[in-house]
Amino acid sequence: MTPPPARRRRTGAKGATPAHNLQRRGAVRRAQAITTYGVGSLIAVDHESFIISGLDEADRSWSADEAPRVYERRLARLLDVDCFRLPPVSDDTSKDGLRVRRFPLMHSCPECNELQPHRDFNPPSGRSVCGVCEVDLVPSRFVVACEAGHLGEFPYWQWVHRSSDRDSAAVGKCQGKLRLRTSGRTSSLRSILVSCTCGQVPEVSMEGSFRRKALKDLGLTCRGPRPWLGSSAPVQECGLPLRTLQRGSSSVWQPVLKSALSIPPWSSRREDPLAEHWEALRQFDNREHIEIYLKGAFKGRGCPVPLDEVMELLAAEREEDPEAGTDPSFDHRYRALRNKEYERLRSGNDESEHSRDEQFVCESPLGDQSVLAPLGIAGPMLVKKLREVRALKAFTRLVDAESTTDAKEMPLSLNPLRWLPAMEVRGEGVFLRLDESRLATWEKETVVAARVERMRTAHQRVLEQRADDPSRAVLSPATPRMVLLHTLAHVLIDEWSLEAGYPSASLRERLYAADDMAGVLIYTATSDSAGSLGGLVAQGEPELLDRTVRSAIRRAEWCSSDPLCMETEAAGSIGTNLAACHACVMLPETSCEHNNILLDRALLVGTPEDPSVGFFRQVLMP
Repeated sequence: MTPPPARRRRTGAKGATPAHNLQRRGAVRRAQAITTYGVGSLIAVDHESFIISGLDEADRSWSADEAPRVYERRLARLLDVDCFRLPPVSDDTSKDGLRVRRFPLMHSCPECNELQPHRDFNPPSGRSVCGVCEVDLVPSRFVVACEAGHLGEFPYWQWVHRSSDRDSAAVGKCQGKLRLRTSGRTSSLRSILVSCTCGQVPEVSMEGSFRRKALKDLGLTCRGPRPWLGSSAPVQECGLPLRTLQRGSSSVWQPVLKSALSIPPWSSRREDPLAEHWEALRQFDNREHIEIYLKGAFKGRGCPVPLDEVMELLAAEREEDPEAGTDPSFDHRYRALRNKEYERLRSGNDESEHSRDEQFVCESPLGDQSVLAPLGIAGPMLVKKLREVRALKAFTRLVDAESTTDAKEMPLSLNPLRWLPAMEVRGEGVFLRLDESRLATWEKETVVAARVERMRTAHQRVLEQRADDPSRAVLSPATPRMVLLHTLAHVLIDEWSLEAGYPSASLRERLYAADDMAGVLIYTATSDSAGSLGGLVAQGEPELLDRTVRSAIRRAEWCSSDPLCMETEAAGSIGTNLAACHACVMLPETSCEHNNILLDRALLVGTPEDPSVGFFRQVLMP
């Protein structure tokens, strides 16, 4: 059967290039475009595979109505952008949305077993089928990536010809065609067989392709491919080792997310019209000069924000400026952002004092808070309204996004943009603090410090192994109060999931753990109906919170995997947990800030040999 003739490029009137008429390929939710299918990630649509394109063309292709701008000055300043944009939400009449590119390009035909780039199958326009066999093509199951964030095709030709003396750069010089088939004997890599029709090399299996040095042994290193930016993106030789990955592996793409709560004076949203003027306004210290600038900027229309409010906002922003001689790094400034949130959560923001447009309402409960004193819990606050902006800053491959450095973060576009994609969550929450005096006494105990030091050492070892320069590795955040607050947040989310009817994936933690902070905010983390049931704030009333904490601690005392869970020397995928597993305290990834690491329920309840390790050991006393 002869293959159909090659397709010819269509032209418009008088030979002009026709306007884009892009075919719709599936759909994702807006939140998924930030957390799961962001720029550079792979997405499967039916039997096809695509990569989400970069944002260089988004200013032109994203409609202002379908992808509105979002403002959160504190976070925008931290990330050095002017604003954020929601990913486009489109309907049947929309002409555009998220752009995608086909990746991987290598496909195989299950009928004729040919393995070659997609275009070489000569498929009909808009379809992914073999031009000869007319069966659906199968995208390559395997891709390669490096720790710098580059992503490329698996080198099938070099893998097949590795036993020959041919130069790895002479790809395809044997004039043969690759074929891929499965023996059907097992579901392992040994049953996936690749061959070349040149007849000069034997058929080989994919077994061993996932070894850490498998591609290094072939003399292959990363050449810096960035397929999400298109073929026109310049390729810079990377040179880092390559790793083979399954196309659907979570290691292929991990988002670097940064978020901030809207807190006064930025939570009224009245300052949004000034978003493009802050950098200019910060150049003036004189009230009269600021007034003159605003008159010129708004050209007779009048500034929509009163001058007194502008001065108040500028003063609030300067309060978050790093002090002279302090560390100006991104991590330090991000901690300063959290410090301001902690102060505001402690002090509150009464609803009766503000308009209906206020996005942050935080009040003390009406009940008697003294019932929480025996638990070591102080100052619970009911966060009746909150708004969180969660921005996609970059992404990583192979390495944990929470432990990486900026050098291993891959940007979302070829050219720098003055905005980033983001999502906003409106909901409610409960904030609680631990008693500082009792906490200070507990964390100084030798057995507590020794137990956390084991976790910190294991985590720091992993961070140093992943860093290009171990001396500049990110420091582990593990401290007794951080691990305690983290584990407490997990057991409370599990308890509220059982008692209050919330799916655990719809709740999220926000930890405030430092020398001068010891609090946790648990809040609704989704923008759908599961995040707006309205019952979470009620759980913060002292009497109900007392019962909830006691029940959660008693439940954490026992795990169905005990005694193995409690007695383990190292748990978790990288050995950074102690008494923590999926049967007791681990949560869905959407709920945890630290990817389910640095957890130990023994710090809550103690161990059978030494109950004094537990901060809440008195709750379990008869």
